[in-house]
Amino acid sequence: MDRFTIEGGTPLSGSIAASGSKNSVLALMAATLLTDETMTLSNVPRVRDVETMASILDHLGLRTGWESPDTLTVEGGEPTRIEAPYDLVRTMRASFMVLGPLLARSGHARVSLPGGCAIGARPVDQHLKGMEALGAKVELEGGYVEARTDRLRGGRVVFDLPTVNGTQNVLMAACLAEGETSIENAAMEPEVQELIAVLRTMGARIEKSGPDSLCVQGVTRLSGLRHFMAGDRIEAGTLLCAGAVTRGEVEVTGVNPQHMVSVTGKLSEIGFDVRVNDDSISLRPGDVARGVRVKTAPFPGFPTDMQAQIMTLLTQTEGVSAVTETIFENRYMHVPELCRMGAEIEIDGRTAIISGPTRLSGAPVMATDLRASASLVLAGLAATGVTHVRRVYHIDRGYERIESKLERLGGRILREAE
Repeated sequence: MDRFTIEGGTPLSGSIAASGSKNSVLALMAATLLTDETMTLSNVPRVRDVETMASILDHLGLRTGWESPDTLTVEGGEPTRIEAPYDLVRTMRASFMVLGPLLARSGHARVSLPGGCAIGARPVDQHLKGMEALGAKVELEGGYVEARTDRLRGGRVVFDLPTVNGTQNVLMAACLAEGETSIENAAMEPEVQELIAVLRTMGARIEKSGPDSLCVQGVTRLSGLRHFMAGDRIEAGTLLCAGAVTRGEVEVTGVNPQHMVSVTGKLSEIGFDVRVNDDSISLRPGDVARGVRVKTAPFPGFPTDMQAQIMTLLTQTEGVSAVTETIFENRYMHVPELCRMGAEIEIDGRTAIISGPTRLSGAPVMATDLRASASLVLAGLAATGVTHVRRVYHIDRGYERIESKLERLGGRILREAE
């Protein structure tokens, strides 16, 4: 098990490229189950979740391999297994997205209920509701979801709340269903939009029928393709916050600024000078960093995956800030660790009240989930003294060697075995 040792107090400076979107590539990897042809994905981050999804696809009978350090190929074909077992699915929520494509191709899928970060219940009921609306018979037994159908048929799917993975799962299944499917109250995050664009290139017939509605005309087959992944907006936001919390000057390239308006808007509101170009964002300190109010919401609102990182930044701003988490009910597990370092944060229901600025001091802290890990790394960069962040396997799930990127920006961070 590795840990990070961080010596704080150095302003970050320089330009760094964002890796490809982890959340997008996992959905596109699941989509490879929909075609007999080869799919090649470039700008793929070498993170643990990608390796896990590759293992699941290999287990199901597809063949994955690396054409180059950031180019993944998946050779399509008929799945030879219909079960995604617990040992593979337990570490990653997104693995459940193989249910829809596998059901569409084979008419039968058995997928373990998923694991992942312990940030809330995150039930899969909306996924199952969608599969049933397409004509599947769904049963839950022994920790597995088993779905069967002679042939999926188009139907009307109305989600009770926007769900990114649920939208992607049902959307992929609908592409090969017979007839027309309408999906209402669909999530419209950039990762969903990238999946739609790729599926269209593969031959799917998908139209946007309203602000949060999709219409899918089923087809009998989809083709392979080559695709260059969009930059990871959450990694980009994390790196910008790293620059901000150290009062440094940082540029992040390879990302679409239009996907990050809620994050860059908050950074500007705090008082940072934020400038955007076609595919890059730069940040430098302003005269004063002020406290703000942040409320997470589905896109285009402030992303829940940036909540922990912005909270660390707000410990260094003037006055009182408030962060309200509306997506997950248990996403404040980083707060006690930040308080161990000197932060003043009080939790009132779903709102965290942050008083600042506070002097953070290096301490041993423990990562509890992917984004909490990032917030503790940021705190270590801003703190005086040395911080040890343990259980960094969490951060390895979604960030590609983040310590190397921070080192290139001047951060003093070392990965070492415990």
